[in-house]
Amino acid sequence: MLCHLTWPGQLQRLWRGSSLNDAAGQLNRIIILPRRSNQSDPEILRAQLVELLTDFERKIADDDLRAQVKGLIPAYHLLRDLGSSLVPVGVAAARDRVLHYLTAYPFTVISGEELMVVAGIGEWARRVRELRVQLGWPIVTGVSAREMIEEESQLDNEVIGNMAPDDYILLGTKPDRDAAYRWNIANEIRKETGIGVRDKILKYLRENVGQIVTGEELRYVANNKTEWARRVRELRTEYGWPVVTRQTGMPELPVGSYVLEMNRQSQVHDRKIPDPVRRTVLQRDGYKCQMEGCGWHIDEYNRANPRILELHHKKPHADGGENTAENLITLCNSCHDRVHADHIELK
Repeated sequence: MLCHLTWPGQLQRLWRGSSLNDAAGQLNRIIILPRRSNQSDPEILRAQLVELLTDFERKIADDDLRAQVKGLIPAYHLLRDLGSSLVPVGVAAARDRVLHYLTAYPFTVISGEELMVVAGIGEWARRVRELRVQLGWPIVTGVSAREMIEEESQLDNEVIGNMAPDDYILLGTKPDRDAAYRWNIANEIRKETGIGVRDKILKYLRENVGQIVTGEELRYVANNKTEWARRVRELRTEYGWPVVTRQTGMPELPVGSYVLEMNRQSQVHDRKIPDPVRRTVLQRDGYKCQMEGCGWHIDEYNRANPRILELHHKKPHADGGENTAENLITLCNSCHDRVHADHIELK
């Protein structure tokens, strides 16, 4: 934070005629660098804080507002020190303290105010983003949770569904080691101009075919536009891209995660099957190919040799076949292609 100086004139006058030590002292009073919290014995810090606040009783009667404000500065610093000292002393960096706290309470909704206390710095939210985007920790924010619920029906857990915008939840106990590499790709796509949110998301997914990516990553690629979840759904239900979630094709996926199973679009007539119908058919068919002699199951998915599940219309769309559970059957893409190529009729 800088005091009001007319640069460079006042700075020159500050140094002119002063010794080096005097000028440095004056400059130190003008330029106040952000103070890091200092970890110490919590009990010692608590006692010091109580003493300061007790002495502040005399300041309240003081008519000088500035004296009151300045009297609270040491208490403010002590309170930050106390919060960061609740975490073990060996966990020195603010980001590490935030991670320590989140990993101590996985799958638990944590308020941003809690993370602010243990971080001991003003930029705690940036540290959370670094953990999520750059280091791959599966941290979901309240904002993203709400958007996923509205568009993807991903987070149907009652606790997660009630998250406030400034809440956080850690949905796993291990980081994604490929996150740093993906973050570089996401950052490049995010900066592109002349390309819409849906196309940015598709480009990112196609760069990561078969890879699990998080909703937070897709939101980042979309420049934090709230429409991102709707665009993901459109890619699946209107454009035929096999983008699956735990609700729409891969029940073992972590909550809040997405996978583009294969770099190909489904046939035009298969693209607009509603997600609830898709989910019903997949569950009914046990997430496996219903072609006689095949039986390929989604658990066998391997991105090195990909095969995916698709829905086939028993009565073709062209002949009036509807997007209903009764008219749909689950096939792997290999069998699905053969059914169409050989004009095989399924009952």
